[in-house]
Amino acid sequence: MARKYEEEKDDRGGVFLKYLLFVFNFLFWMGGAAVIAVGAWTLMEKSGYINFLATSTLAVSAYILLFAGGMVMVTGFLGCGAMIREHKGCLSVYLSILISVYAAELAAGVLAYLYHETISEELKQNLNKTMVETYAEPAKKHITNTIDHLQQDFHCCGSDSFDDWRHSKYIGSALSEDRLVPDSCCKTKTLYCGRRDHPSNIYRVEGGCITKLEEFIQEHLLLIGAVSIGIACLQGREGGFL
Repeated sequence: MARKYEEEKDDRGGVFLKYLLFVFNFLFWMGGAAVIAVGAWTLMEKSGYINFLATSTLAVSAYILLFAGGMVMVTGFLGCGAMIREHKGCLSVYLSILISVYAAELAAGVLAYLYHETISEELKQNLNKTMVETYAEPAKKHITNTIDHLQQDFHCCGSDSFDDWRHSKYIGSALSEDRLVPDSCCKTKTLYCGRRDHPSNIYRVEGGCITKLEEFIQEHLLLIGAVSIGIACLQGREGGFL
């Protein structure tokens, strides 16, 4: 009788543990979805601005998140199957992958926070150079489009100020057609509106784009770092790593 009671107790304990693992697995899966969303958002939302950076750390952090999130979602299904079948080998693989993903998410978070400190100097070195040397170059149409979107989106003109365009290859060439700044500097963008650089016509007093772009990228990096480390810690605590 006592043995039967113990067996029933063990069965109840096993069922409880299985459901608990299902709950943890669901939370892992949701965390993976959140990580993928942040990584995809970083690469898709204003992704062209990565062209202004000398290093690809921002993109690398986002790709790490996409990889880690994808692995979590795939292994989530593996974990469910392993728990249903009570396959110890699959559970071991599941645990190993989760540990690897946990490490990858932590790496992406730390990388984002470290890079956050150096973004200002990197932009100072590259944004003005990119604008002055590559705008309207036939082989650099994607960069030209990115610069136009940057100036329109952030209501700015030039890197530090509208005056930066005076030193650009584009303004000094016949391609400018007597423009003083690109048309994308205009508050109301129309063809040839860049021929007038009066404050009523262009983003002159609003300042250059470097400060606004720096704030935008830093916000992305902080978000990547916070989400990566936060979800990694949550998964680590649930998985028993912390």
